Amino acid sequence: MISIYSLSFILGTILGSFYNVAGLRIPQNQSIAAPRSHCPKCKHTLSPLELIPILSYIILGGKCRRCKAPVSALYPAVELSTGILFAAAPLIMGWTAELFVAWTLISLVIIVFVSDFKYMIIPDKVLLFFAVIIMAERIFIPLSPWWDSLAGSGLGFFLLMLIAVISKGGMGGGDIKLYAVIGIALGVKLVMLSFFLATLFGAVLGGLGMVLGLVQKGKPIPFGPFIGIGTLIAYFYGNELIEWYFHLFL
Repeated sequence: MISIYSLSFILGTILGSFYNVAGLRIPQNQSIAAPRSHCPKCKHTLSPLELIPILSYIILGGKCRRCKAPVSALYPAVELSTGILFAAAPLIMGWTAELFVAWTLISLVIIVFVSDFKYMIIPDKVLLFFAVIIMAERIFIPLSPWWDSLAGSGLGFFLLMLIAVISKGGMGGGDIKLYAVIGIALGVKLVMLSFFLATLFGAVLGGLGMVLGLVQKGKPIPFGPFIGIGTLIAYFYGNELIEWYFHLFL
């Protein structure tokens, strides 16, 4: 019998395939429904078998079946990551109502990762869509106290706005608005931790990328992926990390 966690993984990979499309098309003002998924080089429309998440990439050797052009590894990487995160969420927090918030947050993070990684754009359409959903979820699954979502959203927005002003454009408008949405889900305490972790990962991985020659000095790098990493760690493990910190240093 297939376990419910396996089903969560499969659902995640299917949604991850869709999130790839959304993250690649929405910033270009293209429809996510039409045309159907196709090879960007020869325009071959993919068959249902070629659309199976992860497996189709492996079976076809990472190439288009018709023209043999290489297919970006971004596709299976996003599908696998989404599947793992969707399956891990109930393992971490259990089968509670909060799981809907977790899956929504994962979905937002994945789409933002694709769009920001590919184009260095975080589309307003994506942020508005998820802002409405997360606000609705927090009405029925509120933080404690209830106003923590509003305060977290305000703090996330104004904190990054302040940094953007001080740095004279060092922080993109999409990042600022993204943190306003994330703050609704996380609240004040965790949105601050999320930003700290995002900055830490950005500095460490960005520096490592320069050392390895993967990132050019002075060239901007997308901050959205680091926001995603920091946000998910803060959301799932933030309270434990804060408690550990105070126990260790205070």
